[in-house]
Order: sequence, then structure tokens, then C-alpha cells
Amino acid sequence: MNITIQPEAIVSLRGFEMPERLGFGTVMAPVMFRARYQDGRWSDGELIPYGPLSLDPAAKVLHYAQSCFEGLKAYRYGDGVGLFRPERNAARMAHSARRLCMPPVPESLFMDAARTVASHCATLIPGNSGESLYLRPFLMGTQPDLSVTASKAYEFYVIASPSEAYHAGNMRLWVEREDSRAAVGGTGDAKVGGNYAASLLSIAGLKERGYDQSLWLNPGNRHTVDELSGMNFFAVMDGALHTPALNGSILEGVTRDSMLALAREQGLEVHEREIDIDDLLALVASGTCSEAFACGTAAIVSPISELGDGDQRYRLQQAPGPVAELLRRSLLDIQEGRAEDRFGWMQKVPVASY
Repeated sequence: MNITIQPEAIVSLRGFEMPERLGFGTVMAPVMFRARYQDGRWSDGELIPYGPLSLDPAAKVLHYAQSCFEGLKAYRYGDGVGLFRPERNAARMAHSARRLCMPPVPESLFMDAARTVASHCATLIPGNSGESLYLRPFLMGTQPDLSVTASKAYEFYVIASPSEAYHAGNMRLWVEREDSRAAVGGTGDAKVGGNYAASLLSIAGLKERGYDQSLWLNPGNRHTVDELSGMNFFAVMDGALHTPALNGSILEGVTRDSMLALAREQGLEVHEREIDIDDLLALVASGTCSEAFACGTAAIVSPISELGDGDQRYRLQQAPGPVAELLRRSLLDIQEGRAEDRFGWMQKVPVASY
């Protein structure tokens, strides 16, 4: 694919000054990647200055939520930049697009876009452990038409944010027994904005109770654990690692898959299975479940200190626990180049000169 680097994008990069405090996902890189889909084909890509988008008020994304997104990271890696498992994000975005009747972004286009943004923003990657350039690819339907049909026009973007390490601290989870984030047969295993919008009411309510995140139950049976609003769930029981099996309503997390591979390499006993919420709470109460944590791209690993269910509170013995700490450290060592990339997860990108 031909990729045009607009001169204005280079000017934006040269004039950009990093603020002292970055936060996570709040400071935006001054450039972004764009490609358009029209008449059944994708345009060439271009790197352009970051700025507002122009959308017709009748664009289908605004009315029928034809939009999906991804999240991945670029790290300082040797004398270049390392992208962590971007092909997995490309595949998942294609899956999400198909679920919403959108044309999948070809893997080659997705990869070229991620590499282009990472390469040109290499000097914006902060240097401390756990810090990164967070990439947010997204796809949306732009056809201005109020009929309930799939759009015929789409735009694909990749924006980026130089970010500090995301520290959620020890999280307290509320067992959500009333609401659902996604229906069985719906979009639970796709990364679409509607799933996150559907979680916000529950999160607003639980924060008033002193909790941080919802622990969602399977919407079909309402008694087995699915995931958090944006992270996968793990528990350590009698020294073995347990996580809910993928079931169509759980997002297939890239970090989740990486945790499982690292745990098996470390010789841990690993179980992907249905986890009954009442059984889990009883095991926490007895101490058999000694630690639990959530994982995702932003925080990598977030220890869980407490589960709330009605007026009952169930406290974990260890937060953070040794398994969570081991897996987080092992993953960061690969991502930041301190350990051999024995799984072939890192894709090296050269630093662009401009």
C-alpha cells in the first residue's frame, strides 16, 4: 500500500512539546493515520495532522453505532520501536467489523497503519518502565442515510497517546446480578462501543457504593463469571490459575492470551472453565481463592482486593498476589526488551526520520 505522509503532519510532529504529566490516554500525538472505504475498495493510507473529524449529521455511526475499535501499545525496544502482538488486534478488529456488517480492515492495512504511526511517533514514547505509546485504531460508517441498513462508506483511523503506566491500584469489584453488558448471540465478543456504553450505568451505581468496577455474569445463565467492563478476570485457587472460558460473550483479550501462555511456561496449572459466582465467593471466604486479578492492555494486571455482593463483602487474602506480580513482570520484561521474546510477540518498527 502507498502511504502519503502529509507535510503538515511532519510540521505538527516537529512542533509538538510533551507535557510533564501524561496520564493515560489523555495526551494525543499530533498526527493520525486515515484510510477510506468507498465503492467496495480501500483507499491508500495517509498520515495527517491530528484534528477534529468532519461528519455529516446523518452518518450511520451516529445513529446505528456502526463503529468498532482496538487498543494496542508500542514500546521503546532496542534501537527502534516494538509493537506488541499487533496481528492479534488486526484479527479481532476484523471480527468486530464483520459482526457490525462492516468491511474488515485488511490485515496489511491495519499493520501498515500501526507501524506508520508508531514509527513517526517514536520520539514521543516515554522511557520509564510501564510507559508506552497507546494506539487506538477505529473504524466507523460515514454514509449519511437514516435507513436502517449498513453503510457503504467507512473511515479507518489510528490515533495515538503517549501514556504513563496505568495504575488502577487494588480494585474492588461489584458482582452485577441485574444488568448485562451484552446479550448472548450479540456483540459480547466484539470490541464495539455499545458494550462499553452499556456498562456505564452499572459503574456509576457501584461507585456510589465504594466499588471500582462491575464483575459481569454471563447474560444467558446469570450465574457464571464473564469479565469486567474492559478487562478479563483471573483467580488463583489452591495455587492454580483459573479464568472463564471464552463463550461468545467474553472479549478475547490479547493480554488474557498472553497471561495464559506465560502461566503455562512458568509451570502453573491453568484452567479455562465456567466459574460459578457463588462458588467463587465461597472460595474467597474460605481462603481457597487467595488472589484474583484483571488484565487488559491499559493496566496489564490490576489486583483485586474485594468482591461485593449485595450487603456482603468478600476480601482476597493477597492483593497484589505473587501470581499476578510474576505474570505482570514477565510480560513487561518481554515488551520492554529485558527478556528474550521467546513467543515472537514483538514486531520491531524502525524510527522514522523527519
